[in-house]
Amino acid sequence: MLRPMIKTIKALGENRFTTTFPEEKERQPDNYRGLHRLDIETCISCGACERICPNKTITMVDANTSKGRRKLPQIDLERCLFCGLCEEVCPTHALTLTKNYEYTELDRRRFTRRPEELR
Repeated sequence: MLRPMIKTIKALGENRFTTTFPEEKERQPDNYRGLHRLDIETCISCGACERICPNKTITMVDANTSKGRRKLPQIDLERCLFCGLCEEVCPTHALTLTKNYEYTELDRRRFTRRPEELR
């Protein structure tokens, strides 16, 4: 009975194994694939990202830009595999995967991100 209590008291003084999120964020490796970022000005609306997506996560939708109304990628994060194929196929590197991994939502409909939200 005494031995478990001694172990518990010793463990209180040791370093933590987990981080205190969101104050402390875990460092991501170089090859980590997180949330998408879209440079609207660089995107040429070619639709290559939509065609290569294995889960059909990306759809091209109308969006207002400084260059007028254009078709830009909309991404459903709920279905995304974060495989990185969309980033690889983008000829202008307008669509990239960041190291940001914070995408919790209370409403499932919020997982679909419009082009304006991918900045």
